[in-house]
Amino acid sequence: MTSYVAVPFRRGLLSISAAAVAWGAGGAVAALLMRTSGLGPVAVSCWRFGVAALCLALLPTGGRRADGGASRPGAAVLTGLGLAISQCAYFGSVRYAGLGLGTLITIGAGPVLTSLGAHLLLGERLTRRALAAVALALAGLALLVAAPAAGPRPALGVALAVLAGAGQSGLTLWARGGGSARAGTGAFATGLLCLLPLAATQGVLPTAGDPAVTGGALLFLGTVPTLFAYRWYFTGLTAVPGVTAAVLVLLEPAAAAVIGVLFLGEPVTAGLLAGSALLLGAIAALARA
Repeated sequence: MTSYVAVPFRRGLLSISAAAVAWGAGGAVAALLMRTSGLGPVAVSCWRFGVAALCLALLPTGGRRADGGASRPGAAVLTGLGLAISQCAYFGSVRYAGLGLGTLITIGAGPVLTSLGAHLLLGERLTRRALAAVALALAGLALLVAAPAAGPRPALGVALAVLAGAGQSGLTLWARGGGSARAGTGAFATGLLCLLPLAATQGVLPTAGDPAVTGGALLFLGTVPTLFAYRWYFTGLTAVPGVTAAVLVLLEPAAAAVIGVLFLGEPVTAGLLAGSALLLGAIAALARA
């Protein structure tokens, strides 16, 4: 049975919560880029990984420390593959199903897959409070998913969202189980190299929009919700159980839904409000625990 010291545990909660909010903002920025710059989901993911890898490479010893040294190239490759699959699929779900629905379904699979995997594979105990929080979160997600889709191809968007959620859950379980999942130069470079051939066939350079706005959005996307957020997330996982992390990440769809309504013109419904309230209630229950 794993035990958690109070102060590191609380810092872990804050780290994962900050990462989730940053990812929600990143989804909104990606949706804006795909609307205005002519870039597709794969190209946006390439830029995201490329900017993060470049920033780390320019820092003295920064990339090497983030990867845990050069002796773990396999871990960097596996992390990069997982990030490439989950993030590219996520951006595709945002494009085809809308920011709110794509994000909600992507994250919605997290509490179930991660909690079951943590219990079966890692021996983490499922407390009654944790199970109640998962149930409350899923009820909130059911209300949110029932909202009308804002994208042009919701069925494809939903399928991509499920794939993205499975990839994220796999990374979480690997990191919680002692795997060397790290947000470092090798991981981001691997993600970039995996996606670049496909992005090249679709167009990797912006073809529309204001170049300054597009450049600023790509810089933000590669730093805050990528470079910083994944470091916060993997750091938090060292102190927070997998099921708790999965529910905390539900801050991402709540943030994305709010941003989608306020800035992207996506519809607001009673289900959206009620579902967001249930998600926040689930997070509050875990925080009290």
